Parts: sequence; C-alpha cells; structure tokens
Amino acid sequence: MLKSCYRSLLEAGTDEAGRGCLAGPVTAAAIILPEKFNNITLNDSKQLSETKRDFLKPILEEKAVSFSVCHVFEEEIDEINILNASFLAMHRAIDKLQPVPDFIIVDGNRFKPYPNIDHECIIKGDGKFMSIAAASVLAKTYRDEYMAKIHEEFPMYNWKKNKGYPTKEHREAIKKYGITKYHRKSFRQLPEQLTLDI
Repeated sequence: MLKSCYRSLLEAGTDEAGRGCLAGPVTAAAIILPEKFNNITLNDSKQLSETKRDFLKPILEEKAVSFSVCHVFEEEIDEINILNASFLAMHRAIDKLQPVPDFIIVDGNRFKPYPNIDHECIIKGDGKFMSIAAASVLAKTYRDEYMAKIHEEFPMYNWKKNKGYPTKEHREAIKKYGITKYHRKSFRQLPEQLTLDI
C-alpha cells in the first residue's frame, strides 16, 4: 500500500527514467499530489504494464496540484555524465512546479540538494510513496513517447520496443548500422568495445 506523503502536505515526489539506456534522453518528472489523492492502480512504473501506465498518465496530470516533465538529451549526458544528468533533469522538473514545494522526496539513495528546499532520498521510494510512483509513471510514459517518435526516424534499432535499453536486438543493430545522433557517445555501446569510431 503506497503512502500519501512522507512528512509534508506540499511535497513533491521526483523520479527519472532511462538512466541505463544507450540512446535517447534521461527523463525526470516531479509532481505534487493533492492531500487526499489515492489510486489503487498506482505503483512503481516498473511494476505496471504499458497499458496501466498509459491509463494512469491522464489521471495523474488531471489530479495533480502541479507536475512537470523534463528531458536531458544525449549531448548534455555525454558532457556531465549520466548521474549528474539525472539530477539535472529532476531539478529542471522541480523548477517548473507551481506552487513551489516545501519538501522533496526522491527515489534512490543519492540526490544533489535542490536550492532552499529540503529533501529525503528513499530507496525503492517508487514502491512506497504515491508522489514518487506518480513521478516514475510520468517520466516513463513521456520518455517512451519520445522514443517511439524517434523510432520513426531510425526504425532499424526498434526503439519503439526496447526504448533505447541495451537489449541484444539493439546492440546487434549498432553492430550492423553504427550509432546515430541519438546515441550516448560516452556510453559503451557494445560489450567488447573500447573506443567508439565517430
């Protein structure tokens, strides 16, 4: 059973999607849910089917006090590394929340402090608190939509299905076709690869 909040009524939950991918952005969402919000379907996005995530997305958008989603793209990921890019995506999502939350709960064990707002890192928080679970659903659905869109440009990598994750199919396509402008050049694209010819 997910809890409504950690300690504050004006509390934002934040989470990211796509950290382990070879291509595409890392995407973060931040959301403030109303005090009495409840939804029996809501859970960590990884525990939900695509159908359930897509069902939840408009409900969360409609019911939220405020929400925001932010992509940080490949060039920035390559420049500052994926961990910092994840923090940056979450900070940018929090930047857009109105009203400004007075507390932030973050999925995971690390976070770069956000200016003037206290936070708490909660391991497996997306399976414990509704606002983090909601953020995980929004981050995942928005990122999946983006990957389906760029799939049309490079269908041979099948991003519509693998979302840019390092599946066998994705790596075989990289072997055959090389990398695209959407691939993260700082990532090891193939297991045996030491350097990337670009």
